Amino acid sequence: MRKLDGVAQTIGGTNDHVHLLLGLRATHRLCDVLESIKSGSSKWIHDEFGVSKFAWQAGYGAFTVSASRIAAVKQYIENQGEYHRVKTFQEEYRRFLEESGVEFDEKYLW
Repeated sequence: MRKLDGVAQTIGGTNDHVHLLLGLRATHRLCDVLESIKSGSSKWIHDEFGVSKFAWQAGYGAFTVSASRIAAVKQYIENQGEYHRVKTFQEEYRRFLEESGVEFDEKYLW
């Protein structure tokens, strides 16, 4: 994020996904930001941990957050381990899509 002049406000996740709360500029293109994050973190994992088979999935999901919800989203991200004792990633993601009014076909999600 430093190279892109953005701000990573909170990062958290579990063994099968990660959540990022990012502060981006109006000039940022989301696909470029995610490409930079994925490629940089993949290189770091390969170099630092010697995990040669690590790779990110091809896609991603992105949602905007209003300023009034930032604290709640930070808390949610920081408590991923606790949250996923109750709901799976797939249940969580479907809920995000439904609450955001995003139409989807299940066959394209996974």
